[in-house]
Amino acid sequence: MELRKRNIEQLTSTEFDVLIVGGGINGAVSAAALAARGARVGLIDCRDFAGFTSQQSSNLVWGGIKYMESYEFGLVAGLCKSRNELLRSFPSTVKEIRFLTTISKGFRYHPLFMIAGSWLYWLFGRGKTRIPKLLSTAEIADREPLINIEDSRGGIEYSDAYLYDNDARFVFNFVRNAMDKGCIAANYVKSLGASRDNSGNWTTEAKDEISGESFTIKSKILINAAGAFVDQHNAQVGIETEYHHLFSKGIHLIVPRISSKNRVLAFFANDGRLFFAIPMGNRTCIGTTDTRVDDPVTQVTDEDREFVLSNINARLSLPTPLTRHDVIAERCGVRPLAINNGQTNETDFLQLSRKHIVESSLEQGYISIFGGKLTDCLNVGDEVCEAVSKLGLSLRKPQQKWYGEPGNTDRLAYFQRARQLGLDKITATDTEEKLSQRLWRRYALQANKMLDAIENDPSLSEPLIEDGGIRRCEIDYLVNNELIVKLDDFLRRRSKIELLMSCAELKKSQGLYEACEKLFGEQAKSRFDEYFKETEGS
Repeated sequence: MELRKRNIEQLTSTEFDVLIVGGGINGAVSAAALAARGARVGLIDCRDFAGFTSQQSSNLVWGGIKYMESYEFGLVAGLCKSRNELLRSFPSTVKEIRFLTTISKGFRYHPLFMIAGSWLYWLFGRGKTRIPKLLSTAEIADREPLINIEDSRGGIEYSDAYLYDNDARFVFNFVRNAMDKGCIAANYVKSLGASRDNSGNWTTEAKDEISGESFTIKSKILINAAGAFVDQHNAQVGIETEYHHLFSKGIHLIVPRISSKNRVLAFFANDGRLFFAIPMGNRTCIGTTDTRVDDPVTQVTDEDREFVLSNINARLSLPTPLTRHDVIAERCGVRPLAINNGQTNETDFLQLSRKHIVESSLEQGYISIFGGKLTDCLNVGDEVCEAVSKLGLSLRKPQQKWYGEPGNTDRLAYFQRARQLGLDKITATDTEEKLSQRLWRRYALQANKMLDAIENDPSLSEPLIEDGGIRRCEIDYLVNNELIVKLDDFLRRRSKIELLMSCAELKKSQGLYEACEKLFGEQAKSRFDEYFKETEGS
C-alpha cells in the first residue's frame, strides 16, 4: 500500500507525456512499450490491473485457427507470428502444447479437410511448432482413453501455445516492467472524465476508489485502454470514433484435473463452436460459451453451467460425470469485439474476429484501443507507440526489446545460484515445476531477492498456503512491489490460488490468514472478511 500511496502522489504532481486509462492487457503493454521509449507514462485502472476481461481468458496463446474457417488468412498469419514471438521471448511463461481435436460423424467438414487446414495453419506459423497429425479413432483412444470415440470419425493433433501461469499474472508483469522503466501506475483509481486546456493538454479528473479522494492528472496525450468500457469512456470525454464494441460472453469452469496428459482436448460443441478442456496445474479449465450480450458486466448462469458440463460429459467417458459440485471456480467475461460504425449491431458476432484497432484522434491528442486478444499484445504496444509518435511526441528507440525475459547471462547466473541453494530439488505440489523455475517465471531478475531471503533463512522456501504454490520467500516482495490492495488481487491476479482451491479450503487455510497479516497489517481481518463476504455472496 505504501508504493501505491507514493504513486498516487506522483500522479497528482507529474505532468505526463501520456496517461493511459485501463490496466488490462492493452493498457499494460502500451505502458511498457512507451516507458521503454522514454515517455513519461501514467497508468490508472478503476479496478485492479487485469481486473476485468484480462483475467477471464482461457490462458491460450494461439494463432486463431478458428479464423481459418472464415478465410481470415492474413489475421491468422499475423497471430501465428505474434504467438511465435511470445514463445521465443517468454520461454518460461508461454509454452507449446498439443491440441487433440475429435471430429464427430456428420460434422460439416471431413477429417481430410481438417488436416489440410491444420497443415496450412502450421505453415502460417512458419513451421515453428510440431507438425500436425491426422488420427484414426484408434489412435485417439490410444492417446487419450477418456475421449468418447463412439461418434468419432477421427481427429487431428496440432500445436499452439498456452500460459503456464494465469493471464492476469502475465498482464501484471507488463505493468511491473513499465514501472521499472519509470511509469507511475496505480490501481483502483477511476477516471471521472477529462478535458483539454487552451494549450491542448489533457486534465483528467480521477478518484481514488479506496480513500474516496479526488484529484487531477495532467498529460499531453490521453489513451483510452479501458477494454470493454472504451465506448463509455469515449462518451464521457466527448470523443467520437469510427469503431465501437459488441460483446460476447465466455465462461469457463475450473474442475479437478480430468486427464494426466498435458494436452488440450478440443471438441466442437453442440452449437458448432470450438470447445476446450485445458490443463491448469492440478485442475482442468473447460469451456467456453459464446453468447451475445449488451452489458459488459456479466455473470455465470445455470444455462451456462449446463452447456459446459453437458458438452464435456458427452465427449468424455469419465468414471463419474462432472456435476456442479465438481466446480472449484468459475471464469466469466466478455470479449470486446471491434465493429465499424458502418456495420449494424445485428452483425453475426460469431463471425467477428478478435482483431484490435488502434484509432487516433489527431486533433485531440487522444487514442482509443478497441478489441484485441492476448496473443497479439506485442503488436498493440508497438502500434500505440507509432500512433503516439504521429501525435507529435518524440520517442527514443529502445536500447533493447521492451518485452521478454532477461538474457542468457542473467538467466544462467540466477539458475546457478538457485541450484546451489537446492531450489532445483523442490517441486510444487500442484505441478512438476521446480521452485527455481517458478520464481524465475514469475519475477525474472527480481527472483534474486528471494534467493537472498532463502540464503539467510532456508525455511522461506517452504509453502505459505497449502497447495497454493506461493512460497514464504515471495510474500515480502509481493507486499512491497505488487500494489496489492485487496485479498482478491493476491488470490486471483498476482497468483492463481483462487482457481486452484475452493472457497471452503481457502477459508480454513492458516497460511492464507498469515498472508493477510503480511499484506494488510492491521487491516488483515477486515480484508479477509471482505473477501469471503463477497465470494460467498456471489
